[in-house]
Amino acid sequence: MPGLAPLLLGDGRLPVGAYTYSAGLEPAVAAGLTRDDVPALLRARLRTAAVTESAAAVLALRAARADPVDYEPVQRALAARTPAAPLREASATLGRGVHRLARRLAPDHPAVTALSSIHPRPLRPVTLGALGAVMDVSEEELAHGVIYDELQTITSAALKLLPGDPLDTVAWILAAEPDATAAAHEALAVRNPAGLPARTPLLTEQWALEHARRERRLFLA
Repeated sequence: MPGLAPLLLGDGRLPVGAYTYSAGLEPAVAAGLTRDDVPALLRARLRTAAVTESAAAVLALRAARADPVDYEPVQRALAARTPAAPLREASATLGRGVHRLARRLAPDHPAVTALSSIHPRPLRPVTLGALGAVMDVSEEELAHGVIYDELQTITSAALKLLPGDPLDTVAWILAAEPDATAAAHEALAVRNPAGLPARTPLLTEQWALEHARRERRLFLA
């Protein structure tokens, strides 16, 4: 079915994401963020972490289509730009799910087999790049898919953490479209791992460290 792959990549649940990860929403709620603040959080994420992750996924897709496939420069650059250990661990955990899906779809694809050489574990944007190669999506489709996945993950978590009208979450995503488009364009403009933006949302990093110490939580981060 033409066009289905980018839609799947943009689903915040693929393969387990929004079920275990809130893209920083749960720690933000614990710090006092309210339902009315969610649109501002979406915009902030689109201008920071989402640009970095989308660009890393695109760089990984380019690496996946090279011969030989070498993800290490992208993996190292992304890890260096994710200073909070809980967020790196969450990304690696989510990456494991994407890696498992890629192996199921195309176990012998060079883009998939190369993931196994990354230690300790490939981060999620790197595995999304590999999956993009398997599903033969364009760089533009992948960049927009990762950005939309960010929106879907946060709004899906909001339905659990800050219950309200589900139509509100759709309105939030539609209102964020200009920032989402700008983020995708910025991600596509990154040419190499050295140029990967270091867009660390400082409060998200702080909240993630606090969240990792909590005994009662719904999401990894």
